[in-house]
Amino acid sequence: MSIFNASRLLGKTVLITGASAGIGAATAILFAKAGCNLILLARRADQLEKVAEAASAAHKSAAAQQGGQIAIVQLDVTDRAQVSALWSKVPQGLRNVDILVNNAGGAHGIDRVGDIQDKDIDTMFATNVLGLISLTQLLIKDFKARNAGHVINIGSIAGREPYVGGSVYCATKAAVHAFTSSLLREVVDTPIRVTEIQPGMVETEFSIIRYRGDKSAADKVYDGLQPLTAEDIAEEIAWAAARPPHVNIAEVFVLPANQASAMQISRGGSK
Repeated sequence: MSIFNASRLLGKTVLITGASAGIGAATAILFAKAGCNLILLARRADQLEKVAEAASAAHKSAAAQQGGQIAIVQLDVTDRAQVSALWSKVPQGLRNVDILVNNAGGAHGIDRVGDIQDKDIDTMFATNVLGLISLTQLLIKDFKARNAGHVINIGSIAGREPYVGGSVYCATKAAVHAFTSSLLREVVDTPIRVTEIQPGMVETEFSIIRYRGDKSAADKVYDGLQPLTAEDIAEEIAWAAARPPHVNIAEVFVLPANQASAMQISRGGSK
């Protein structure tokens, strides 16, 4: 028995936010390999183009029999007007989305309460929470009309366990967890599935952005251990999406082998 039946994804249409790099990009490429159509959203158009090219190549290399259409839309999830106008920028044939992956998000700074910049607070809540809600509101109406669909939200260990220097980021991810859990209960009388993926330490652009472009500070976050990769999380996302229609993976909490909690990490080995 296969634990990952990719054939269940063949021909599905997947919308991914924050698709220009990291987990979003890796997820796009993996769904492309499974023969999915893709709608890729992000603010960086040049990076989106590169991801679309890589996804197209992945689809061709997999010799999938259907699917493979890719639409890219430069979009800021914090701009409600842009979200509302999304369908005007998506080809008609791709507007029946099967899977929504709310991946856009990030952390800005490690300041403690009292020293946090207002712009960082606003950016984290606007992206991590309000943007996710806006996309979900847009898609869930269609999911309910078609009595089908899957919402996959990218949460975090930070939503389970607050830590020093992460008060606002942790608050946003706790909000994602609460929103996802409520949505799960709201659609329990439908076939719509709702999943939250909660990663621990993943080495992407995340820490570089958090440390405001200081790569050397970002690298120290992962010093002495092997963190998760964007591809690791993409596999969890695709695995959850590929379960049989009657199976809903409500939560996936995934950590590197040397991480037990947000702050309990063994750095005895080498990367």
